[in-house]
Amino acid sequence: MRTVEEYLHELQSKGFHFREDAVGFIYFGKNYTNANDELTNTAIELTLKVQKKFDGSFFVSLLETLSVNKIETRQEAIRFIREKQLLAI
Repeated sequence: MRTVEEYLHELQSKGFHFREDAVGFIYFGKNYTNANDELTNTAIELTLKVQKKFDGSFFVSLLETLSVNKIETRQEAIRFIREKQLLAI
C-alpha cells in the first residue's frame, strides 16, 4: 500500500501538479476524518476523475462521507459509491 506522500509523488510524475494549498487540504482531510492512506488515496483519485482537477472541498466532503460510512478500502469505496449512485464513475 502506498502512503499519501508516495501517491502524490506518483501523480506528480504523471503530470498532475498540486499546489501547496491542495496538499494542505489533503492532509487536513486525512487527519480530520482519521482516514487511512488507502482511503485518502482513493478519495484523491475519485476527486480527480470526477472534477478533472483537484477540488479541496469536494475531496474533504467525499472523504468525510466515506469515513462516516465506515469505508476503509478502495474496493469498499467504489462499491459504496456505485450502490448509492453518489458519483458517475
